Amino acid sequence: MCLMALSWLPMSGQNAPMRGDVDGNQAVNVTDVIVLLNYLQYNDASMIDMTAADVNYSNSVDISDVIELINYLINNVWTDVPYEPVIETFTVGDVTFNMVKVTGGTFMMGASDDDALAKSWEKPRHEVTLSDYYIGETEVTQGLWKAVMGSNPSWFQYAYESDYAYTDDLTRPVERMTYANIQSFLTKLKQKTGKTFRLPTEAEWEFAARGGNYSKGYTFPGSDDIDEVAWHTGNSSLYVPNADRYENMPHPVGTKAPNELGIYDMGGNVAEWTSDWYGLYSDAAVTNPTGPASGTARVVRGGSWGQAWRMNRVSYRYEGFPTSPNVNTGLRLVLVE
Repeated sequence: MCLMALSWLPMSGQNAPMRGDVDGNQAVNVTDVIVLLNYLQYNDASMIDMTAADVNYSNSVDISDVIELINYLINNVWTDVPYEPVIETFTVGDVTFNMVKVTGGTFMMGASDDDALAKSWEKPRHEVTLSDYYIGETEVTQGLWKAVMGSNPSWFQYAYESDYAYTDDLTRPVERMTYANIQSFLTKLKQKTGKTFRLPTEAEWEFAARGGNYSKGYTFPGSDDIDEVAWHTGNSSLYVPNADRYENMPHPVGTKAPNELGIYDMGGNVAEWTSDWYGLYSDAAVTNPTGPASGTARVVRGGSWGQAWRMNRVSYRYEGFPTSPNVNTGLRLVLVE
């Protein structure tokens, strides 16, 4: 295999070659991959534009350019191009919330065989293809739930201002609701916004958590450092003055770093209901899967303020029983267009 050092920098302007257009035919397609592989294997430079072939701008043409080019052809994005989220904004009363567009694509869902932390129910890894969708930039807050429903079911409704005074803290995620409560919330949210919302499917949740087409392969949603992106048992405690002790609890949404798509708290804070009935994976490739047709439990994703860091991994999943409200579990919306 031949590696050729290059002396140029990436060019711009009308005379610059099209990135990835290895054969110079003004298009980027599988032929460019073939020409690039032919060059690397046989050093045949007769059809290759070396500048365009250096798709990762490393000043050399090597196998990493092939990988980047294939990724582009599959996902229609270059991995080094910063993501600029497409956002739709909605308001209910005095509460505003954002929905982030996730461009569809194909990804490997579930845990890999070499993941030492993975449980059997996170496998087998399988190929999933999804269409475009919009997902909540944050978890549904107590403020939004209250604006829609007129009440707040959350256990953690208050912030501790002093030794004896409390104040509403409606920027925390809502929790402690049943699945039926969620369906009522979605119905009333439609009445107030004129738009239909639903829970994400499990596949939609995981694709968004992994960063969609901009995924960098992190262990947790947005980082390999759990404390950068998630509130969990190891970092979620706050001092409660009137009780003179520290307690673990959820925090205001969006106070940790976002993931590659600009989405917050997909690991930690509260775990999140999905629309899928719980069941074991198949290794078959699927498109826009919606889970089993029936079941007794729904899939919950994302880990929470009250759960160990391992449960915040992008592939972790577990059962949630629809009639059992839980202080660890909330929800995130998907917009139905």
